[in-house]
Amino acid sequence: MRSTDARSRLAMHSRPTWPALCGMLVLTLALAGCAGATARGAAPGGAYDPLEPVNRKVFWFNDKFDQYLLKPVATGWDWLLPGAVERSVRNFFDNLRFPVRATNDLLQVKLEHAAVDLGRFAVNTTVGAAGFFDPATTWGLERNNEDLGQTLGYYGCPAGPYLVLPIFGPSNPRDAIGLAGDSFIAVYPIFVPFVYTFSATVVDTVNSRALALTSVEEAKKASLDFYSAVRDAYTQRRQRLINDGAEAPTGNENELYFPDDGEPSGAPGVVVPPGAAPTGGNGQGGGAR
Repeated sequence: MRSTDARSRLAMHSRPTWPALCGMLVLTLALAGCAGATARGAAPGGAYDPLEPVNRKVFWFNDKFDQYLLKPVATGWDWLLPGAVERSVRNFFDNLRFPVRATNDLLQVKLEHAAVDLGRFAVNTTVGAAGFFDPATTWGLERNNEDLGQTLGYYGCPAGPYLVLPIFGPSNPRDAIGLAGDSFIAVYPIFVPFVYTFSATVVDTVNSRALALTSVEEAKKASLDFYSAVRDAYTQRRQRLINDGAEAPTGNENELYFPDDGEPSGAPGVVVPPGAAPTGGNGQGGGAR
């Protein structure tokens, strides 16, 4: 039913949009990976990963995509732009996620969060120069992390098996379906030509990767099995977000790959750890000079 509704809405528009196309791709891959698998037998607090052999192959592909394409471009971006500019670009794209956050706040009946997100959007869009600056945080309007995957989990929808999606990275059927839904909730791609939304996605992706250059390298060096580290951290982090932070963080989870936590969406989850604190280099990405 979700897939049918998504296709119907996409057909209503005269031109394709990048988030919509990405959303449909993710939805298709997620449903395929979910076929025949259930969450039974998962270790308490751990990730259910019956597709591990396939996931590891996709993880390897994503890592090579990052190593030979995204990371070199992001390193050049980090060398070229001052850290303050990178943070402003991050803020701009983060501000554009207001419809996604606010809609999911309302779906979860978190009215206070919705009011805060509305206030953040109003302040940062005006005083913050179209979102390039974030005065709302200094005024006490803290950023909330909400998306459709969390909303589905909030109402008891199981995550299903762990998935590694090409380019998009760590996920599961619930979060992949949520990502597809969020691509429509974002609204603005409906009215913006594909060439501009695609270009914006590329800029957002490269900028996010530049901010995380040092964090990713440190996480890789600290992990005996980077695949398992990313999988477990992603699963635990997503569960904490659904519980609004009720579970205490463990290990170096915040240094790994978490979509929609501290960075705007658009960066492939497998190669960009948005939750990581940028360090090094310009004081941000830490790319080689």
